[in-house]
Amino acid sequence: MMVSHVTTHVLDAVAGTPASGIAVTLSRRGAEGWEAVAQGLTDADGRVKDLGPERLEPGVYQVRFDTGVYFARRSVPTFYPEVEIAFEVTGDDHYHVPLLLSPFAYSTYRGS
Repeated sequence: MMVSHVTTHVLDAVAGTPASGIAVTLSRRGAEGWEAVAQGLTDADGRVKDLGPERLEPGVYQVRFDTGVYFARRSVPTFYPEVEIAFEVTGDDHYHVPLLLSPFAYSTYRGS
């Protein structure tokens, strides 16, 4: 069975704006560890609208956000230089993995 692609949206919860220019990597867990599948950069709206192949095999995936570079460009100290979110692809759904970001906290949820 094949499933849908992954999208993401990053919002800077402190500034109240989209977090543009964040490097995002999608990886799949394999026998040798995490294997990169695709990379992207958040756009002016904080989105990566098409991360990876059009369709993904079932398995465990990880989205990694390079948040340290984002905050460094703004001269804002941060506790989290990167955020890694693992999730499981199981069905024929669209997988949207949003990130609400601040220098000392973050949250995520299963988006639509």
